[in-house]
Amino acid sequence: MSAMELDGAPPTTNESDDDEEQFVAAREFTAAEREEAERLHRTAVRAEALAAAQSAAKERGVALSNEEKDKIVEAKAAKPSARSATPRPRPRRGPKKGAAASPPPPPLDPGGAADAARLPRVPQYEEADEPLYPTKKPRKDIHGRAPAPAPAAVPASVAEARNTEKELRLIRENYLGKGPKQKKVVKPSEKFARIFQFDWDANDDTSADLNPLYARRHAVQPLLGRGYVAGLDMREQRKTQTFASVLSDKRMAEARRQEEDEGLARAERKRREDARKEERERLRRDMAAETEKVEKAALGRELLHWTDKALGDMTDRDWRIMKEDFDIRIRGGKAPLPLRFWGEADLGEPLLMAIRDAGYKEPSPIQRQAIPVGLELRDIIGVAETGSGKTAAFCIPMIRYISKLPAARIASLADDGPLALVMAPTRELATQIAGECKKLTAHMDMNVTTVVGGMSIEDQAFVLREGVEIIVGTPGRIQDCLDTQYLVLNQANYVVLDEADRMIDMGFEPQVHSILEEMGGLLLSEDDIEMEQQRLAVQRGEACYRITAMFSATMPSAVEKLAKKFLRHPAIVCIGDEDSGKNKRIAQHVLYIAEAAKKNAVVDILRKKKAQDKYLVFCNEKKGCDALAKVLSTAGLRSSVLHGGKTQEHRDATLAAYKAGSVTVLVATDVAGRGLDIPDVAHVVNYDMPLKIENYSHRIGRTGRAGKDGVATTLLTDSDEAMMYDLRQYLEQTDAQIPERLEKNPAAHAKPGERNDRGELLTNRLGRNKTEFLREDKFAQG
Repeated sequence: MSAMELDGAPPTTNESDDDEEQFVAAREFTAAEREEAERLHRTAVRAEALAAAQSAAKERGVALSNEEKDKIVEAKAAKPSARSATPRPRPRRGPKKGAAASPPPPPLDPGGAADAARLPRVPQYEEADEPLYPTKKPRKDIHGRAPAPAPAAVPASVAEARNTEKELRLIRENYLGKGPKQKKVVKPSEKFARIFQFDWDANDDTSADLNPLYARRHAVQPLLGRGYVAGLDMREQRKTQTFASVLSDKRMAEARRQEEDEGLARAERKRREDARKEERERLRRDMAAETEKVEKAALGRELLHWTDKALGDMTDRDWRIMKEDFDIRIRGGKAPLPLRFWGEADLGEPLLMAIRDAGYKEPSPIQRQAIPVGLELRDIIGVAETGSGKTAAFCIPMIRYISKLPAARIASLADDGPLALVMAPTRELATQIAGECKKLTAHMDMNVTTVVGGMSIEDQAFVLREGVEIIVGTPGRIQDCLDTQYLVLNQANYVVLDEADRMIDMGFEPQVHSILEEMGGLLLSEDDIEMEQQRLAVQRGEACYRITAMFSATMPSAVEKLAKKFLRHPAIVCIGDEDSGKNKRIAQHVLYIAEAAKKNAVVDILRKKKAQDKYLVFCNEKKGCDALAKVLSTAGLRSSVLHGGKTQEHRDATLAAYKAGSVTVLVATDVAGRGLDIPDVAHVVNYDMPLKIENYSHRIGRTGRAGKDGVATTLLTDSDEAMMYDLRQYLEQTDAQIPERLEKNPAAHAKPGERNDRGELLTNRLGRNKTEFLREDKFAQG
């Protein structure tokens, strides 16, 4: 050391901080400070010992003794309530650069009284009766409760041990990594919650994708209980066995190719072809005769087919099989047995002769059941597909009823009016029904006339004054004749409503109600027993009670109200299921195109037609028909137009020319969409998608009639959103192909105003179709 340091001079600014720390460490504490430190050390050691003893006792599961409890209380009492106020010596720093040096401190006297007086007094909190600094009383809450006591302070040694343990754990994880995670214990209810799902979700059914049988359940027909041996009908089985015919066709084709290769003359090839066909037909007849002989010999008379049995040999099983063959369904009281052949019905010889002259070989399915019901003079509601013979189904019972009436009723036709009335929605359909009635009354002295608009009402009134048995007309013109007193219905108690739903849709409901109110004859009683007595009186010609027949494709609410008011316990005859109007023999094609491309599409379709094929093109509006006819004429395609804006003479001439085949393309509105029997229509084109799916069904029903196949093409655009859902459902039910754009369009998956498959609402707006649907891009995104 230098002399200055030995003399107690203050250190210079060049001295380091290490010298200052050595100076502080060399300083000794006073007696009070040492005593306080020793006391705190003893308290900490005693607290650690008692804590260890308490934890050991807890692990052993024994209770602490009273002595141990006293030690714990004593340790808590001996615990310092506050930190020592002994000031910590601060290291002295040298003076700042440029500042005057302070005088050195006086030398320390470890045991001197001066040092004790110079140091601050250490308060002894544990021994004091009252706290050094009195605290405020705790404030109470609004309920008068004192606040919860503060948690006891953790001893310093326990806190230090926790910190040390945490540091050791972190160091261990740093070098050795974290230990294996503790496996979570899963409850059994949660473990099997996703394995055993007992709630059925229709989307989980993939059977339709894996097996085509599930996609067409109606095609599975085991025929159990209606066949010959082991529940199998051999005739039904042979219908699907085409191996022999296919093999024969293959051999005939090979023979024709061989003859062409040999270079035979055309006449020789034709002679051999005729010989082959004759031989093939002979073999077919021999095989059918042999099969029938085997069936009769092996199975006996009891198990013959119902067509081979006499009427008296028919059993309940045979009648059930017959109804299944023609898919006849009937409800509404006890119904008569269906008609097997024309000769088995009580029709009279003149009517049977007219039926043979008309070329009706066998009754159609609707005729088999509707005619027996009509002959019993029961009210009837008939539902069947288009082209199934509904006109003859109600005309034959009506004509038979009139033919059995007494002569007095016939003599009063001019004064009391006709005996029967048939109403139809359009003039063309009324004219067609009248023509059918005239064919069936060809061998009878019975007059039939039409009362329709577009013709002179005075000429019609002149015919009515002469007296007619049957009137066929439209509701509007019939009401006009009643208002002008050209017509009375005093004794007309047989009424037929053909296409009743169509008449309601066209706004004829008030006229229909008014005409039915004007008709003569009382309504039958609603009591079953009394009604049966009244019906027997009508059959004998002793009374005049109302007989009503209604034929309709659908049953809207207005038609149901009409039936409930004017029909009494009707027999409801349906051919097929509730979708019997959906003709599955028609090949339906839907072209999803732009609105501007429709005219070119129609021209392309018509240019591909054969010369003799009849095409029927439908539009929704009259002006649309005229505009399309001009487009076709410009393209070099000859066509005719039929709609309500034309005169009746023009409409009759156009329809006659189209039926005769002199005109092969007819552009029409829904006037030609229902009931018209136009033979051999090869193709139906919907230039405009109709506004109701029922109209679509009737439009395409103009082709594929009388068991034949047909083709229908529909031009669909974005503006037809309101009909896309119904069209998609119709195509699915008739097993027709659905175009991809229609399938992906959101409008095809929910009705307007309903929710789609994702639960999103399809809202309504004002527009052409008054419907707003989700955009296609959003629908594709899901």
